[in-house]
Amino acid sequence: MGAAMRRIQAGNALTAFGIGFTVPFLYIYVAQVRGLGSMAATSAFVAFALGALIALPFTGRVIDQRGPVPVVMGAAVAASAGALSLGLSTGVVPILLSALALGAGQAVMQPALATVIVWCSTPSTRTRAFALQFFMQNLGLGIGGLIGGQIVDVGHPGSFTLLFGIEAVMFLVLAGVIATVRMPHAPSIKDAVPKDPGAGGGWKRMLRHKAMVKLLVLGFVIFFACYGQFESGLAAFGTEAAGISPSTLGFALAANTGAIVVAQFVVLKLVEKRRRSRVIALVGLIWTGAWVIAGFSGLGDGSALMAAGAFIATYALFGIGEAMLSPTLAPLVADLAPEGSVGQYNSAFALVKQMALALGPLGVPLGAGLPMLYIGVFIAVSLKIAWLALRIGKQLTPVQDNPSLARVPVPAEPVEPVARPVAVQVSERVAA
Repeated sequence: MGAAMRRIQAGNALTAFGIGFTVPFLYIYVAQVRGLGSMAATSAFVAFALGALIALPFTGRVIDQRGPVPVVMGAAVAASAGALSLGLSTGVVPILLSALALGAGQAVMQPALATVIVWCSTPSTRTRAFALQFFMQNLGLGIGGLIGGQIVDVGHPGSFTLLFGIEAVMFLVLAGVIATVRMPHAPSIKDAVPKDPGAGGGWKRMLRHKAMVKLLVLGFVIFFACYGQFESGLAAFGTEAAGISPSTLGFALAANTGAIVVAQFVVLKLVEKRRRSRVIALVGLIWTGAWVIAGFSGLGDGSALMAAGAFIATYALFGIGEAMLSPTLAPLVADLAPEGSVGQYNSAFALVKQMALALGPLGVPLGAGLPMLYIGVFIAVSLKIAWLALRIGKQLTPVQDNPSLARVPVPAEPVEPVARPVAVQVSERVAA
């Protein structure tokens, strides 16, 4: 791993650490510490998501035209201002505006950082680079949340201001780190999109790219079925149908992060030389098993301990699937992108993710009111993931589906010609 990539990954981890400081406590901060109530806290989350949805459609073109480095720096400064303002705000309007800026900044950073990693890697090293990014993010989030939980005190608003201030500083650290990175030329997989002079550019060309459109659909289903349910529908199912306590839910979330941190590089060795479409299909099957186990926890036939164990195992299995997806999905998006459109493709995928997360809470009424139907729906959705992944495999070139087949030529050092004996030259001509 080169020096540029090491700096990128370190900055990414520090930013995740700062985010982990604040995200778990945002609801408590707005509703209780500032005394604005649950509606204001919910509105802050909506503003956070709205900021992402507003900014992302325009991000890709800017990345491709200006390069990812200035976009990361600008987004980091905006997020820093939003975080600091959020920690100092006491009224509803300032909090909503701060959440809007913070959400937009964080969202824009995702595709811009992904493009930085693409530019600093090759098709054959990209898998490991994105796996390391995901590992560092989860490690930073976990440590940040753990330490932040020891600092916050509902009776002292200043403790929350300190947390948001630390988050703001971490964003500025990322901006400083990225400013020092020298961007090399990024090797890409040629002919990612069939040549079509009438296809246009930007969104129009991407939407004519069948493999990418199918990947966007698959990405939406994945993010809705997994990430979109973690803190909404699945949590509602656990507390209402399975009788899971809040502390057990905390253990389940910790098991998810722990599974990712422990399994990431073991999983990487198993998947990096295999077809991406089949890896994603296997994730769908693993998550099918996770939803079946979750359903067992809600049947009420066993002890409370068994239900808690099954629920924690569900989150751990989701973590295993996430560890398999991290070196698969993001590199595939990059390898599908034609030259000059990596930012556009990364931004489109980030936008789909945000839309899926925004719609995730739709599962709450079903998880709380019709728990077994909820489980059945997401078992079917997980099987759908496996089916869609195998369908996408038919649209990919061999190198796009299995990047280990890529052979990126390494430029040779120029060698000064060396004069050889005349006898050797004559013998070579005779042999010829």
